[in-house]
Amino acid sequence: MQREEKQLEAALDAIIMRVNDLKNSIAAMIFKIEHEYETLNWPTFLDNFALLSGHLTSLSKMLTHDKSPPLRNLTVLPLLLSQERDEELLRLTEQRVPAFAHDVVPDYLRSKPEPEVESKMIQLEHKAASLSFETTQKQMTAYSKVVSHVWEIVSKAREEWESEGSARGGATQTSSVTDTHTLVAAVALGKGLKMMPQGVQPGSQGMMMAPLGRPGSGGPPGQPGPGGPMNPNQQQQQMGPVGKAPSGIKTNIKAATQIHPYAR
Repeated sequence: MQREEKQLEAALDAIIMRVNDLKNSIAAMIFKIEHEYETLNWPTFLDNFALLSGHLTSLSKMLTHDKSPPLRNLTVLPLLLSQERDEELLRLTEQRVPAFAHDVVPDYLRSKPEPEVESKMIQLEHKAASLSFETTQKQMTAYSKVVSHVWEIVSKAREEWESEGSARGGATQTSSVTDTHTLVAAVALGKGLKMMPQGVQPGSQGMMMAPLGRPGSGGPPGQPGPGGPMNPNQQQQQMGPVGKAPSGIKTNIKAATQIHPYAR
C-alpha cells in the first residue's frame, strides 16, 4: 500500500506540473489576444497554438503510460465542508476558491459532465447510431472531397507564392550604380563635361553666326562685319557660359549674303 501511495503521489505531482504548464500557456495566449491583438500576426498565433498542442500531447501520454496509476478507479471525496475562509485552500487554488462550501463541491468534484451537456451528448450519440452505413459512407465521401478541394487550393496558392518569390529574387537588373553616380557627379559638380571650342556657338551645330546689317556696311554700330575682328566680351557672349553643355535646340541661321529687303 505504501508503494502504491508513493507512486500515486509522484504521478499526481507530475500531472499537476504538466497541468500548470498548460494553464500558463493558455493564460499567455489569452493575454496576447486581448492586449496585443494589433501587433499579433498569424505565425505567432500558430506558435502559441503549437505550444498548447504539445502540452496536451505530453499530458495525454503521461495519463496513458503503463506506470501511471489508473485514476479512473479513484474517487475524490470531501472530508470537510465549511463556510469559513480557508487561507491554505485560497493559496492552493490561486485565490479562486476562498472556502470549500456546499456550492462549489458539485462543480470541483464532478466526475461526469453537467446534465445539459450530458443530454446533448446522448442526443448526438443516438443520432449517429441511427444513421445507416450507406449514409455514413456518403457523408464521409463528401467530406473527403471538400477537404481534398481545399487542400488543392491551398497547395496551388503556395506554389504561386513560391514561384513569385523566386521570380522576384532572380529578376534582371535594369539599372547601373556606376552610371547613376556618374550622372549625379556631372549634374551636381560638372565632372566629365567638356568646354566648347572657340568660334563655335552652342546650338548652331558648328555654324558661324553672321550679323545682319545694311548693304555695304559692317552691320549695326558696335558690331563688326563678316570676317571682322571681335572683342573678347562679344566673343564670350556668343560662346555662352564656360563649361555649359550645348543646347539640343536646332536653329536655322540665314547668311548675311542674301538680298536685303530694304536694298534698292
